[in-house]
Amino acid sequence: MTDLSRPTLPGALPDKRQVAASFSRAAGSYDSVAALQRAVGLGLLQQLPAGLQPSRWLDLGSGTGHFSRILAERFTQASGVAVDIAEGMLRHARNEQGGAHYHVAGDAERLPLRDASVDLVFTSLAVQWCDQFASVLAEAQRVLRPGGVLAFSSLCVGTLDELRASWQAVDGLVHVNRFRRFEDYQRLCAGSGFEHLELQRCPHVLHYPDVRSLTHELKALGAHNLNPGRPSGLTGRARMQGLLQAYEAFRQPAGLPATYQVVYGVLRKPQA
Repeated sequence: MTDLSRPTLPGALPDKRQVAASFSRAAGSYDSVAALQRAVGLGLLQQLPAGLQPSRWLDLGSGTGHFSRILAERFTQASGVAVDIAEGMLRHARNEQGGAHYHVAGDAERLPLRDASVDLVFTSLAVQWCDQFASVLAEAQRVLRPGGVLAFSSLCVGTLDELRASWQAVDGLVHVNRFRRFEDYQRLCAGSGFEHLELQRCPHVLHYPDVRSLTHELKALGAHNLNPGRPSGLTGRARMQGLLQAYEAFRQPAGLPATYQVVYGVLRKPQA
C-alpha cells in the first residue's frame, strides 16, 4: 500500500528521536527567536470558526507553551492538554506555567488521548516533522468529538529555498530540511473524512543582515538541518565562504530573504 503522506522529494523526513532531542536542547533559547512561529500561530488562531467554544482543547506540538497559555486565556471555561514529543520543551513549559493544564509527552501520529475526548486540536508548525501526515489526520479524527475542529499550520516545499539554492551552488549536499508538497496536504486532507473550512498556502518572508543570523536562529529554534543524508562534522571555511557569496545573490534592500511557505488548514469532524 502506497503511503501518500510521504514527501515526494528524494529522501525521508528526520527521525523523530532526533527531532525530539533537538527541540529539547533548544527549549531555553526557543522563545527568544520564535517571531515567525508566533506570527503563524496567531494567524491560525484568527482562522478558528466564529463562536467556537470547546469544553476541552489540545495544543499539539505545544513547545514552550506559548499558545497553550493563549488558548487557556481565550477559552476560560475549557480544560486543556498540551502535548509535545520533546521532553525538554514540556519541562520548560511546566516551569513557566505550572499546573494550568496537563502537559503530556506524546506523538502526533499516536496521541495519548481517548477517543472523542476533545473539541479542538490546535497545532502550529509541528506536523511538518511527522513522516505520515495521514496518521496525524486519522488521530485527530479519532480524538475529536463530532463537530470538533482541527486547526493546523505547517511548512511545505518552497520553504528556505534561498538557503537551499545557495548550498546547492556550493556542494549539492542536503543542508536544509525537506518538506511535504502543498499538493500532498490538499490530497490528504481531501481524503481524510474531515469537512474543509480552510486550506491555503501563504508565504512569510523574513529578512536577515547576514547568513549567520539566519543559521543561528535556526539552531536556536532547534530547526536546523535534521534530514537523513545531511553532511556530518563541521562546515569548512571554504564552503561557508561559498555559501555567503551564493546567498548574496538574493539580497534585497531589507536584507537577505528567507521564505517560509506556510500551510494553514482548518477542518471540522462531521456531526454524523
